[in-house]
Amino acid sequence: MQLVPVDDPHDPRLSDYFRLTDVVLRRLSEPAGGLYIAESTKVIQRAFEAGHRPRSVLLQEKWIPDLAPLLDGVDVPVYVAPAELLEDITGFVLHRGALASMHRPELPAVGELLRDARRVVVLEDIVDHTNVGAIFRAVAALGADAVLVTPRCADPLYRRSVRVSMAAVLQVPWTRLPEWPQGAEELHAAGFEIAALALEDGAITLDAYAVGPPERVALLMGTEGDGLSRAALANADRVVTIPMQRGIDSLNVAAASAVALWALRV
Repeated sequence: MQLVPVDDPHDPRLSDYFRLTDVVLRRLSEPAGGLYIAESTKVIQRAFEAGHRPRSVLLQEKWIPDLAPLLDGVDVPVYVAPAELLEDITGFVLHRGALASMHRPELPAVGELLRDARRVVVLEDIVDHTNVGAIFRAVAALGADAVLVTPRCADPLYRRSVRVSMAAVLQVPWTRLPEWPQGAEELHAAGFEIAALALEDGAITLDAYAVGPPERVALLMGTEGDGLSRAALANADRVVTIPMQRGIDSLNVAAASAVALWALRV
């Protein structure tokens, strides 16, 4: 390993890690710069296992033994800093003491992702990174095949999304639709029935829909608060709702995705 001790929080070599809590800046720099941040030794390991290439690693000295087998022979700088300096650099307390700046993998084409899939989840304009990460975790745990995100959906590779997903965003196949709701046409062309989860008159209950679902289903999930757009609902084949009790009309979008995926598991 190329161990490089650092003592200056403004060292330009650490620019990938500066002030990671500034969501607006990370949205601008991560996709355009072709990088994402993997946080914790476990997430870094899963990023490597997924074949993603590192640019550099930043960690506390005590985490070197954990990452040494993974980084042995990897030709990237491994910056070593005390906990206080890591907090100055990143803007938050780094509980698990290790970050890696990773090159973003090239996303697959939509058609390639759909070719052998039977259950996919489509995320329309979901803006909360925690919800995106939780949905990916549900997709991985409950056996769906892929995730499609719309152009305005939050970045699945944002640091919080990766962490909340327990690195499932590095395991589940996903890609970004170039256009929406026009992307619904490609789902239909691939033989998918689009089932929109929404509160609409005439919606079928999830338990009734799960009795005999189509072979290929795309679950369409909407943004927090407003839910699915009218255009998305117009392109859906079915509207499905989860029955509620005690005056509750809906679940958090991540919880709803888990319930629906469990009901439609294959």
